Amino acid sequence: MAESDFSYLNPAVAEIIVIRHGETAWNADGRIQGHLDVELNEAGRQQAVAVANRLAKEPPISAVYSSDLKRALETAQIIATTCGNLEVTKDPDLRERNLGDLQGLVYREAVITNPEASEALRSHRSDQTIPGGGESLDQLYQRCTSSLQKIGNKHRGQRVVVVTHGGTIRALCKRAHPQKHGGKILNTSVNIFHLSDGDKWKIETWGDVSHLHQTNYLQSGFGGDKNSG
Repeated sequence: MAESDFSYLNPAVAEIIVIRHGETAWNADGRIQGHLDVELNEAGRQQAVAVANRLAKEPPISAVYSSDLKRALETAQIIATTCGNLEVTKDPDLRERNLGDLQGLVYREAVITNPEASEALRSHRSDQTIPGGGESLDQLYQRCTSSLQKIGNKHRGQRVVVVTHGGTIRALCKRAHPQKHGGKILNTSVNIFHLSDGDKWKIETWGDVSHLHQTNYLQSGFGGDKNSG
């Protein structure tokens, strides 16, 4: 295999392509996942193939990282195989927010079945944890931004893929642009971050799902918003 050419990149910059996992049956049903380990559905697998084929036509990837949850890991493995048979490095710090007692519940019913946890999820306080061992937004922010910073430090002058979750991507967005509201993060959306010296973060591309426009798999997908699960 020819040596990868990253000459178009500033050697002081890591280009990190952050991608939300493909759709799951629980996304389609509006069921909250959090740390529960749900695999992709068929639409999600086709979304993963579409984004992998897109990336394979772009400048080369040097490494692929992923949350260790199945829905992210399977998406990452499809990308890694398509983009040069790369290995996937699993990182639990890239997981979705732990949503405690809400995990496994249908979102629209959770307000009735578990009002306390639902109220905690809707809280505007970043230090608000969720009953049942759930994380606060501050805890999510700390672990996932630390993880991405380590990846950026390791891959200066390279292009890498990180497959993760909607809530996690929103936290990463906040690190790069504290005043920006990420909006809904669609399944397999492409979000490109540039991390440079001095711990500087910049978003180059946000929410790009152009690879899905020519497929039948442009799904709305539950999650990926402020109530992401």
